Amino acid sequence: MGKKLRILVIVVAVVVVLLLVAPFLIPVNSFRPTIEAKASEALGRKVEVGDLSLSLITGSLGAKNLSVGDDPKFSSSPFLTAKSLSVAVEIFPLIFSKTLNVTGIAIDEPQVTLLRNPAGQWNYSSLGGSTSGSAKPAAKSSAPSSSAEEISVKKLELKDGKIILGTTNSQKRSTYDHVNVTASNVSMNSQFPLTVSASLPGGGEFKLDGTAGPLDKSDTALTPLNAKIHVGSLNLASAGFLDPSLGLGGLVDLDSTIASKNGSAETNGSLKLSKALLVQGGSPAGVPAVIDYATKYDLKKNSGVITPSTVKIGSAVAHVNGTYDRQGEETVVNVKLAGDSMPAKDLEAFLPAIGVNLPKGASLNAGTLSTNLNIKGPTNKLVTDGTIGLFAAKLEGFDLGAKMAPIATLTGLKTGKDLEIEKLTTIVHMAPTGLRAEDFNAILPALGTLKGAGTLDAKNNLDFKMVATLTGGILGGSGSVSSGIGSLLGATTGAGKSGNCKNGTTIPFMIQGTASDPKFVPDVGGVAASLLKSELGCSGGTPLGASEKGATTPANAVEALTGLFGKKKKP
Repeated sequence: MGKKLRILVIVVAVVVVLLLVAPFLIPVNSFRPTIEAKASEALGRKVEVGDLSLSLITGSLGAKNLSVGDDPKFSSSPFLTAKSLSVAVEIFPLIFSKTLNVTGIAIDEPQVTLLRNPAGQWNYSSLGGSTSGSAKPAAKSSAPSSSAEEISVKKLELKDGKIILGTTNSQKRSTYDHVNVTASNVSMNSQFPLTVSASLPGGGEFKLDGTAGPLDKSDTALTPLNAKIHVGSLNLASAGFLDPSLGLGGLVDLDSTIASKNGSAETNGSLKLSKALLVQGGSPAGVPAVIDYATKYDLKKNSGVITPSTVKIGSAVAHVNGTYDRQGEETVVNVKLAGDSMPAKDLEAFLPAIGVNLPKGASLNAGTLSTNLNIKGPTNKLVTDGTIGLFAAKLEGFDLGAKMAPIATLTGLKTGKDLEIEKLTTIVHMAPTGLRAEDFNAILPALGTLKGAGTLDAKNNLDFKMVATLTGGILGGSGSVSSGIGSLLGATTGAGKSGNCKNGTTIPFMIQGTASDPKFVPDVGGVAASLLKSELGCSGGTPLGASEKGATTPANAVEALTGLFGKKKKP
């Protein structure tokens, strides 16, 4: 037993000595030109590695530095750099026949720069071509390993890397950290499994799990890919989808599948948009929007189509379709969004995202909202035009009569603590800097009708010029004003000879302040006064400014109101 033990110890010692000494006896640096040549041929880029070292314990060659050149059409700087490179090799062929058989490649802390030119082409598109930049296949050789098309690696890893994303005509860059890529049985002419993970700008995570290949010889960007994609907490402002200088933002969670082949990619998935803030001066939405979508994208033209998709906010559902196009640094969209009879209560918490804040203490407790919108422009500067309608709604906790106190003093207006809205329609224009409403029409049973137009700016300030026509029970059953202003405008409440004049007392006013704290101010000398004359005028019957026997004309009504509010008539 003692002799056998001694023999075992000697064998172990010899093995240890060989493992420690052999690497110094094998001229591993002589393989550097071979490694650089094979890698350059496979990638179609100039590849350089630092001094090599051999570890028989791990069965790998190591290099301290790695550099892969970029396509000269994009940049003279390296496409990829790394602090170290480890190449797993078959040890016995290396020791006894000095043959290099690569089984795996691990690149530590690589930095990759991905650039897109104005034509939409990527700098990685030419990877896999010849070093001269052509896409011609490598010439056949009797030695299989000499052909780039026949090179394969059992395992390829990029560990804790960094991807810098940008365009050739801008210094603006987005950085993705902690990038990890693992691929098995990598070959130029067959499919191989692939997993990718990364940290997103501003937080969040990205994961991809699927298969890629075979490599497209003309354009690597067109290489087929079938994968599942997960994105968590993508910050739209940090990633450049929204303009952070305007205070815009939102967080996206996405689960999707992608299938690309022959230059066309189809995606299907679900996207949740949380804390959305889409116009300057708004505030983050209190509820998420969930988008179930499907798209078809042309990888050659860099444009796509959104096939019929849905947007859900609570139980409110809208339908979306349109197109999107990558133009230089920006993605430009042309999307139509339509929703019919959506529960207004479910939409209330999302309205601040588009700059619409309900008055303090008020809430939408009933009603439906219908909309038809066209959304155009770059994703970071979207402009929305269309129509919005609110029907059979109830704004609970909002006493319009109290808010219109200066007008109520003259008219005896009382609306109660809740505001019933029979119908409200308007044409809207929304941009990142604010909102404009035109052709605003509202029918309020407790008041009458409101008409006008105005803006809500980036600081949430209101500037609306309105006309209120007080009708029905407010004026008394006979249609004549029962108090206050009635002695001045009594005749304007009746119909003209042809029956085309407006019924009711018509008052011009302005809405100022903010959406959450609106101020109703009488306006008898400004823009709203002209609206008053228009509303009191007739398309037939008594002409504007003329007076029937005992009737007050619109022009005289304005003059009377001017006197009531302390304004002197201009000479």
